[in-house]
Amino acid sequence: MNSPCFIPPHSRRIDPARAHSATLKPDGSANDNDRVEIGPTPLAFAEWEQLGLQPPHLPTMRAFRLQRLRDQLVDRGLGGILLFDPLNIRYATDSTNMQLWTTHNPARACFVAANGYVVLWDFHGCNHLTAHLPLINELRSGASFFYYETAEHTSKHATSFCAQVDELLRKHAGNTRRLAVDRIEVAGVRALDALGVEICDGQTVTEHARKIKGPDEIRAIRCAVASCEAAIGEMRQAMRAGATENDVWAALHVGNIRRGGEWIETRILSSGPRTNPWYQESGPRVIRDGDLVSFDTDLIGVYGMCVDMSRSWICGDLEPTAEQKRLYRIAHEHITTNIEMVKPGVRFTDLTRNGHRLPESCRAQRYAVMFHGVGLCDEYPCIRYPEDLESYGYEGELQPGMVLSVEAYVGEVGGKDGIKLENQLLVTETGYELLTHYPFEESFLRD
Repeated sequence: MNSPCFIPPHSRRIDPARAHSATLKPDGSANDNDRVEIGPTPLAFAEWEQLGLQPPHLPTMRAFRLQRLRDQLVDRGLGGILLFDPLNIRYATDSTNMQLWTTHNPARACFVAANGYVVLWDFHGCNHLTAHLPLINELRSGASFFYYETAEHTSKHATSFCAQVDELLRKHAGNTRRLAVDRIEVAGVRALDALGVEICDGQTVTEHARKIKGPDEIRAIRCAVASCEAAIGEMRQAMRAGATENDVWAALHVGNIRRGGEWIETRILSSGPRTNPWYQESGPRVIRDGDLVSFDTDLIGVYGMCVDMSRSWICGDLEPTAEQKRLYRIAHEHITTNIEMVKPGVRFTDLTRNGHRLPESCRAQRYAVMFHGVGLCDEYPCIRYPEDLESYGYEGELQPGMVLSVEAYVGEVGGKDGIKLENQLLVTETGYELLTHYPFEESFLRD
């Protein structure tokens, strides 16, 4: 059995020039115990230092992201972009405010002009939350025009808000009336149409801006992975006969929050017969010795970075069954073979066509994708299995700076067990760098 506490190997050491002073933390943020800005805890910084990990320099990371957005706007002939998706707002400004609540209550918005002028509409009374972010030129409020907030006055509030957007577009985009929008309420679409604004697809802009990670984003991801893997070690300690699935899953939440992580997008952990079929979320099932436990982190960690990795374990110091070993070896071969195809210039469809083929008996319950992008969440691209290429596939090619997850779910229809394995990797100039290092289970792989 692997040790429940895991420290991944890293060779990178902390740059002494980036060490924190009396006023700054190692990531360039204020060393103020009473600050409003969220971020890593002393536990996280201490663990990263022990591992030789260099934190990101946040001012540099923020400037890189804003420039990526601006470049996309200029290349596409757009005057600006209007953002409501809280993860796109995070990318543009590095500001956070009730991220899950604003995902389904669009009370915040951000305008980024192609010339770099940034306006953030925050929730009322919340301007103090972003006062530390110098790339935001204006802080406003009043972006709420959804029924819960505005009821029968929704159209009036949408008209007022969109008039501000129109003013900003005229002031900072010259004669360009083309505005990218990532998502917006119907009343907002009608108000922009009435003003003669040409609404363009903003998701294309943000996904292609976000697909390439800068050096500091990569540092942030390495730190997020290290914190997630430490929490996974704590999950492993919580897994025992008599514990519920929720007991084990809660350990991941606790470990994430203790280190300054933010939330988890799903709760996909299952045990025993609940591992097949997949996508069953953790519940009150009591785990027994010999049960298979499979999970997918889907974790938004420190700096808002997603860590998306999966493992399957056996509860108790027991040998897996022959069938569990067979399924595990298929999944292990699947992701380790597919990852070796990763290098710059490889086409998405080549990954699909040349990848490891699951046995026919496991294809009906295949995972949704072979690979997908990772950043602030699951991101572009989605690279499909051959069975799904015609209906959902699209073309593109791998580029240095992309971060991907490689996936496998292996379970047969009507079978008892299901194995989930997944690793995260960076596309480099010559190939790839594995970012997730939590070990696979030797007991499943040995004869």
